[in-house]
Amino acid sequence: MLVPITRQKFEQLIPFIATAPQYRYYWGKFPDLLKRLLISVSGIIVVWLLSLVFGQDFNGLRLLLWIITGFYWLWSPVYWASVRNSKVRRYQYSGFWRGRVKDVFVTEELIGKEETVNERGQLVIVENRERRFNLEVVDKTGFSTLLQAPLRRTHQGIAPGQIAEMLIMSNKSDLSRITQTSDIYIPRLNRWVSDYPYLQRDVFVQVSQQLRKQKKR
Repeated sequence: MLVPITRQKFEQLIPFIATAPQYRYYWGKFPDLLKRLLISVSGIIVVWLLSLVFGQDFNGLRLLLWIITGFYWLWSPVYWASVRNSKVRRYQYSGFWRGRVKDVFVTEELIGKEETVNERGQLVIVENRERRFNLEVVDKTGFSTLLQAPLRRTHQGIAPGQIAEMLIMSNKSDLSRITQTSDIYIPRLNRWVSDYPYLQRDVFVQVSQQLRKQKKR
């Protein structure tokens, strides 16, 4: 099942400004916060050095730059999430997609490498791996897609055969070529599978319920 949706509804589902879940996504973990704090401190130092070079002529701009750089650690998650949203919002057409879960499985993926030194002073490369939940969905037309996300407890109970719903995006008016997909919703369990939370989920659930009621008529 694929139902085109209006541009207005699409922009409600994927807002331009970052939502709270998107902010939390880009907030990251403690090392990510430390990196942003380091950028903020470095920015403050650079602004201070520039003020020494340009003197009083720089005073008016100095305070503004200090505020921007000093709070980079706080506002940057909003910026990066909004940038990601804007890239998706460039697609001209979108639709509500409903299919079924074809397969679920767990894999262990390499997410990064770190260099460290052991007790002998030798350089050692440590691989950082993460268990990932893989969800493959399919519809009657044969279209299928695979979504991979960090493994969560909420993924328990998701099984082949269950109904799956998501938003699809395309630059073709007939949606014949799907270029981008969103997080996946499992209505039976009221659970989501996503790496990045693209959707305003309460709005998406409302659309799902409305279409389900229309189908029963």
